[in-house]
Amino acid sequence: MCLNHDEAPVLDALARYHEADELGFSPPGHKQARGADPRARAVLGDAVYLGDVLASGGMDDRLSRGRVLERAEELMADAVHAEHTFFSTCGSSLSVKAAMLSVTCHGRGLIVGRDAHKSVIAGLILSGVEPIWVEPQWDPERHLAHPPSAAAYEKAFAEHPEADGALVTSPTPYGTAAELRGIAEICHRRGKPLIVDEAWGAHLPFHDELPTWAMDAGADVCVTSIHKMGSGLEQGSVFHLQGDLIDPAELSSRADLLGTTSPNVLLYAGIDAWRRQMAQHGHDLLDHALRLAGRTRAAIEDIDGFHVNDAGDFCGPDRAAEFDPLPVVMDIEALATTGYRAAGWLREHHHLDMHLFDHRRISAQLTHAEDEQTADRLLTALRDLADHADELRDAPRVAVPSPAELRMEQARLPRDAYFEPHEDIPTHRAAGRIAGEMITPYPPGIPAVLPGERLTDPVLRYLTSGVTAGMNLPDAADTQLDTIRVVAQE
Repeated sequence: MCLNHDEAPVLDALARYHEADELGFSPPGHKQARGADPRARAVLGDAVYLGDVLASGGMDDRLSRGRVLERAEELMADAVHAEHTFFSTCGSSLSVKAAMLSVTCHGRGLIVGRDAHKSVIAGLILSGVEPIWVEPQWDPERHLAHPPSAAAYEKAFAEHPEADGALVTSPTPYGTAAELRGIAEICHRRGKPLIVDEAWGAHLPFHDELPTWAMDAGADVCVTSIHKMGSGLEQGSVFHLQGDLIDPAELSSRADLLGTTSPNVLLYAGIDAWRRQMAQHGHDLLDHALRLAGRTRAAIEDIDGFHVNDAGDFCGPDRAAEFDPLPVVMDIEALATTGYRAAGWLREHHHLDMHLFDHRRISAQLTHAEDEQTADRLLTALRDLADHADELRDAPRVAVPSPAELRMEQARLPRDAYFEPHEDIPTHRAAGRIAGEMITPYPPGIPAVLPGERLTDPVLRYLTSGVTAGMNLPDAADTQLDTIRVVAQE
């Protein structure tokens, strides 16, 4: 079937809604902005409220006979070479849980990279699935994790042939990508599905100089955040399906189980519009972005104290398979400060918000939205940062563990430890106890501690020193980590 990518079913339906002068005696209660606080309208603009209508009984009729959302999803699937696509207004955090619950269930096993996002861990907690951990490929020099190797998944399946499938995160927030074709082949040789958390890869299908798109690599389910590297609104996510290892109706049912019954049509519209934009102009837009990123990366490399990580740093034996240059990851160790301190300084003095920051790096996420003006503003700020490096050199240091020290024993299943009775104890007394909570440095959102892991001194020192240095731990019961939540002793 030949689909017309000039169409944008959601946007077109909203236009028809307004042209028809529809009058809703139904939610939302602001009634097309009429009841909204004028102060909110002044900040948000009326367009936000005018686009906020019911999905059924607003954008479409009450029985969805216009197939508005269905047609938008069909167009998206066609644009990215998938067989089925589902829109989500609850972010990829919901999408990845729906994918997991379509592959496995309570009491069963799933092979998962230990560099998974906290939303994956939340899925394990909610479902009671047993994680079979696969270690990332650690760069001990840079203290950075890259996606697990295909060989690691092969070994995990050999040791756990009963596992229902596998999940890999690719690309990572640092732009490094897994050997997806190899991992998919390993799964399919055993008749097991592969889930790819490709939240940072919405742009990948639209340019051949970018890492391999999960659907092209043979993944069964791929989860993508349209709001990260695309033009969608925050929380806009899609998940794609192909092959016969997962029933599309089952995947849709799992998403319905977890999702809202009041989806925000604005998010659907953002997803729909982005698909049309990329189907029509994506290659040219990304070509411009890649050329601009190349020039920007070269200019940053010329700034004293900055090194821009590239494929030579991140790819190769025991490292990543592919590399996305649009996340511009800058190692500032030579400035003798931390990424936390540098990111705070850039926000305070130049009103720039960095994509990522850690004990030795900052990252600027570039997309097709960038132009020479935004790139020049970034370069001006980074040069100013280098000129003021002396002011930043008293930053508290982070006690980063070795890869071996970072990994802890999984003494209980995440679900069991999370729901068992807890107690909060001083962190300096927590080594040896079983964690009852998830503790996640954010960004990038990869947990350092999972419920059920037996806590160790190196990890506790890492987190407490990180908090002193400026690390954000938003999911800890005590975000300052003076205390830590552990499974209560019988």
